[in-house]
Amino acid sequence: MAIIRSKIGIIGAGISGIAAAKQLAKYEPIVFEATDCIGGVWKHCSYRSTKLQTPRCDYEFSDFPWSQRDNMSFPTYEEILEYLYSYAQYFDVLKFVKFNSKVVEIKFVGDQEMNYFGAKINGEYGCLLNGKPVWEVAVQTNQSETLQWYAFEYLVMCTGKYGDIPNMPNFPHKKGPEVFKGKVLHTLDYSKLDQEASTKLLKGKKVVVVGYKKSAIDLAVECAEANQGPEGKACTMVVRTLHWTVPHYSIWGLPFYLFYSTRSSQFLHSRPNQGLIRTLLCHLLSPLRRGASKLIESYLVWKLPLEKYGLKPEHPFEEDYASCQMAILPHNFFAEADKGKILFKRTLSKWWFWEGGIEFEDNTKLEADVVILATGFDGKKKLRDILPDPFRSLLEFPSGMIPLYRGTVHPLIPNMAFVGYLESVSNLHSAEIRCIWLSRLVDDLFKLPSVEKMLEQVTQEMEIMKRTTRFYKRNCISTFSINHSDEICEEMGWQSWRKRNWLAEAFSPYNSQDYAWGK
Repeated sequence: MAIIRSKIGIIGAGISGIAAAKQLAKYEPIVFEATDCIGGVWKHCSYRSTKLQTPRCDYEFSDFPWSQRDNMSFPTYEEILEYLYSYAQYFDVLKFVKFNSKVVEIKFVGDQEMNYFGAKINGEYGCLLNGKPVWEVAVQTNQSETLQWYAFEYLVMCTGKYGDIPNMPNFPHKKGPEVFKGKVLHTLDYSKLDQEASTKLLKGKKVVVVGYKKSAIDLAVECAEANQGPEGKACTMVVRTLHWTVPHYSIWGLPFYLFYSTRSSQFLHSRPNQGLIRTLLCHLLSPLRRGASKLIESYLVWKLPLEKYGLKPEHPFEEDYASCQMAILPHNFFAEADKGKILFKRTLSKWWFWEGGIEFEDNTKLEADVVILATGFDGKKKLRDILPDPFRSLLEFPSGMIPLYRGTVHPLIPNMAFVGYLESVSNLHSAEIRCIWLSRLVDDLFKLPSVEKMLEQVTQEMEIMKRTTRFYKRNCISTFSINHSDEICEEMGWQSWRKRNWLAEAFSPYNSQDYAWGK
């Protein structure tokens, strides 16, 4: 079968893939989507109660506002999918998408002169699109077992960190799910159930949910709602690592963005490429930074029964925010706990299955009919499974993070971008601005710095994350996101309007429309 050639290929049609396709539309990219619809995790990993964790005005494309953007309620996953479809249709992006097309293998066929350091010629970067294929991609469709091969000059990976591959715990021999007489499933399996099937699974059952992040919390509420009345059973959450939860975006009557999402608030935090004076100021102003975290903690302890249920974390709130671990609580979470419909099992010990439920290292047991693992996803495995050597090994870093320059390109992987692997307070904005940066890079409107400088920048960012939070294995830039966007925009020839009016705008909320082309 003949190889189909094109300039740009995009793998994945979630938020990041659609954003990339829109920004690179002039090249008529081919977008491979393994399923029959766009939306990524919003389509395939959402429950009926799943909602966005930020107001809709903070989760929109810069050139496509929500129709009701002033509505301060959190949009449901259906609303987000409708918004994404409207965006894709408005900008005529769907024509690029090949549905039911799963990428099963990728081969590097680039010129050896690239030397694994991008399109590097005589020590300097040349044009990324020079007419020669760099990557070959094998695609399998639902209609055929035969692989179709494609060749691209540039490849954009938008497979995401979540969904597809569940992160499963390891169990001792003969102490795994096979010995349990009840039902075991991952949240990925649960998200595929419709309302009738999910209610049937949970109603009247002793359910154990392993985890205490957003998906686990939402699931516990759905379980409680399915077990109302005297005949209903309680859902027990097995909590190993506590994280701060927030009921809404208001702290002691102040909008939450004042604490972390303005230039003045982020000035208190370290950022890459800061000089000695800036470092000294950060040290001198650290009491203010800790004070802001303490103020939020005091509100949450007052507002929520965290101490009553033993759910007050020992670490500062700032560490959860700096690692993008903060979760928004459903409004009735603790109301259901007060009714006895949600119970908590705090443990630091290992656990495994027995025939009647799960057992802990201290010999205590939990009886269960259903065990649901809210243990996250293995996004890196999706990449490792299709990337060839030696590039596969470059995704691993001692910290656990993927080392990406500008959160987009790996300095040692040529003609390939990764969108959707960096997190901030608004992942949609993070994806869009990096797709714009990528399109201008491909258009040859600016050049990448040397490999050494890119690695230095990546290392600085990782060191900041490592110093800021113990949960630094996530690529999260929430405490220096404005500076991160400033540097990206300056690199591609933009200027920040707010940056030039810093004093006037120091306490205004930041958003993606604060950047003006060519100003």
